[in-house]
Amino acid sequence: MTDIIIIGGGVIGLMTARELMKSGARVLILERQTIGRESSWAGGGILSPLYPWRAAEPIIQLWLRSHAEYPRLAEILQTRTGIDPEWRRSGLLIADCKDERLAETWCQSHEVAYERPDLAQFRALEPSVQFTPSSPIFLPEIAQVRNPRLLRALELELLADGAQIFEYHAVTEIATNGTNINHVSAGDKTYSADQYVITAGAWSGMMSDQFFPSPHLHVEPVRGQMIIFSAEPGLLRHVILNQGHYLIPRSDGRILAGSTLEYAGFDKSITETARSELLEFAYTVLPALRSYAVEKHWAGLRPGSPTGIPYIGRHPAIQNLYFNCGHFRNGFAMAPASAHLLADLLLARTPNIAPALYSLTAEH
Repeated sequence: MTDIIIIGGGVIGLMTARELMKSGARVLILERQTIGRESSWAGGGILSPLYPWRAAEPIIQLWLRSHAEYPRLAEILQTRTGIDPEWRRSGLLIADCKDERLAETWCQSHEVAYERPDLAQFRALEPSVQFTPSSPIFLPEIAQVRNPRLLRALELELLADGAQIFEYHAVTEIATNGTNINHVSAGDKTYSADQYVITAGAWSGMMSDQFFPSPHLHVEPVRGQMIIFSAEPGLLRHVILNQGHYLIPRSDGRILAGSTLEYAGFDKSITETARSELLEFAYTVLPALRSYAVEKHWAGLRPGSPTGIPYIGRHPAIQNLYFNCGHFRNGFAMAPASAHLLADLLLARTPNIAPALYSLTAEH
């Protein structure tokens, strides 16, 4: 017997399952492809909005709670699964903070550590970075994870705790009696539970429109392309951000360069235009990368939403249907707190964050 069916096995779906299972719930996950292989796999794993003072406050509230939870989460996952998610506090060095006063005021009001390095201090932080920043700010507490490793650790932990996970099970039917879901169909099988949660990433809006046309969820695919260099440890010390693009140093020396922002539907093709854009950015910021090969170039589909505020809550008409989707570029950064809020609502616990900000009928 299953208590809760989760439709979608990305980071939001896995974190949601984990939080629900803490209460003893029996959970089944239906994933249309392979667990974690869509947007969650494709992203960079930066655990912060890129320019956090420009993000809407509901995003910040989820991020701050998640930021505090990640160190312990990574430790637990590594202990239980033997997989190191590579959570590390690499810091975020923003080279083009044009709204300095807003940034400083925001950091102070949210108790986020920051430094305003001059050019010499900037060079000391990143000796290999050659371009001249316009107005740098350094957030030393910002962390990252290696998303494929975190996803695999989450999956293994869930399986060990008794979760049922079915890959290549795209949901083709959701049968309702008007006020409740009776069952869902995936392939030639049907599955039923007491409660249902849609965490289908970029497909959440399409699924909602197909099965539950009101209210309309403004979630659409937004393609992002990235490349990764086979570099060496120490070449880049921190995540560095400039004009919306970033470089991310991994523990083994690899460096990710990303990313693009493209409204191309569900097309995950990579393009030479994006490759050239990312290479030009990477070589301008870190000329030493010219000496290293591009190991891979890929694309993913983010679950885009108008302001980046996710939809977390119950469907207004279907009593046993919940959504946790629309996290746009900050799925990993908001995942733990988003999962906690969803579990609070589904399990009738008192939330520690105002749920109205994320409801399906709220202005997003």
